[in-house]
Amino acid sequence: MMDQRLNDFVAACDDLAGRGLDAGANVAAIAPLMLELARAGRALLEVDHLREDPEKYARNAIHVGDADGVSLFALVWLPGQWTPIHDHGTWGVVGVLDGVLEERAFLPGAGWDDADYYPLTPGGIVFLSPGSVSTFVPNPDHIHVTGVPEDRDPVVSLHLYGRLMNSLHIYTPEDASRRLIGVPHFESR
Repeated sequence: MMDQRLNDFVAACDDLAGRGLDAGANVAAIAPLMLELARAGRALLEVDHLREDPEKYARNAIHVGDADGVSLFALVWLPGQWTPIHDHGTWGVVGVLDGVLEERAFLPGAGWDDADYYPLTPGGIVFLSPGSVSTFVPNPDHIHVTGVPEDRDPVVSLHLYGRLMNSLHIYTPEDASRRLIGVPHFESR
């Protein structure tokens, strides 16, 4: 049975998302709620929310909404695991429960407006410690790579998205391209 705090969080986020607010209003309303969850730590999660994958970071579904609803995942990052450079196509709120998650941002480079040409320029770096919360909104989309360097401890983080998060764009800086990929996850039991 899911922790009542997670149930309440998902219900509140579903309600907010259903009101038709803009992305900025959604993250402003949800970020304080995520802060409370992040402060509670990994005790919120069930065993199947903490599954690891030795090959890549693991996305463990807590709540998967419909195409227009919110989705909540517990991500488990082992040392050396990183996302590809990607965007989200939606707004989102991230809370770190355990460990230090590193996020490296990218900005659109010169010529971005040309069809099928997506040059990137490295941006800033953020270190998210336990209890930290980060947010993002689309248009422009938040483009970044997230992960855990080899010399750090594993990380557990909560990721709430403003849509069914089953796909995203990944970027290849070498040829300034992007492509849409499917994003798998472990189902909750």
